[in-house]
Amino acid sequence: MKTNLLFISTLILFLLLCTATTAIALETVSRSPYLGAIVIDAATGKVLFEDNADAKGYPASVTKLMVLLVILDAVDAYHLTMNEPVTVTAKAAKIGGSQVYLKENEVFPVDELLYALMVESANDAAVALAIHYAGSKEGFVQLMNKRAHEIGMTDTIFRSVHGLPPGRGQLPDVSTPRDIAKLCREILKNPKTLKYTSIKRRAFRAFGAKPFIMVNHNRLLKTTEGCDGLKTGYFRAAGFSVAATASNRHQRAIAVVLGAQSARVRDAKAREMLTRGLEELAKNAPQPGSGARTQSRPD
Repeated sequence: MKTNLLFISTLILFLLLCTATTAIALETVSRSPYLGAIVIDAATGKVLFEDNADAKGYPASVTKLMVLLVILDAVDAYHLTMNEPVTVTAKAAKIGGSQVYLKENEVFPVDELLYALMVESANDAAVALAIHYAGSKEGFVQLMNKRAHEIGMTDTIFRSVHGLPPGRGQLPDVSTPRDIAKLCREILKNPKTLKYTSIKRRAFRAFGAKPFIMVNHNRLLKTTEGCDGLKTGYFRAAGFSVAATASNRHQRAIAVVLGAQSARVRDAKAREMLTRGLEELAKNAPQPGSGARTQSRPD
């Protein structure tokens, strides 16, 4: 009898776990070679190439670009300073996924947490910054959506500050390649942006006993000439995404690949589109002596 009761109890637990998993399961949106893509001129916003650019997918950690934009806006508005101390809360310390392993009550300046946010894609840094500035993750998400509305991201809804897969009863962040390109163009207007997005490798807690070496997830920084940003994203249902930018001396292109089925394909397509975009911009640039001014970099 005890054996039967144990078996039944185990079976019930298994079924409950299966039900919980189903409740939070997301539709897989990744496609081959990708769900959607776009390349634009960073200076004008002109579309140079697009393929299913209005497809809705899950941006995953590309979401952190909006966190960066909101924080940089706050710094420019003197609501924050780069040296301002941020005390890590229990909520920030407990977040999973990619992280720099913040501990409750540790203190770091805004500047250092922005490096963690962009280089290591640290979810704990995102939560720490959000709570520090807005008082809660939910309050910060409201600021993210307000800013998205201001720059015309009409098909985007942010529901998190980190882009992780949603928990039970939650919904994912949603965006499109076109909207993400608008976000990239807006954030590149701030000269501080590339300071964080162009770093390939950096130590966190550099002066501690055991520095944590952060390695940028954006492989295009090493493999694509002129690439100096911006952000990758991935979770299983979302696929592999990247918002990337590269420049030559006078032009800058922005490429977004959303929902590829592998990192290799994502990177190859983004590299191809950045190269194609810069070639197109160079071909159409005013020639010296033509009487037209050479276009300057927007960032």
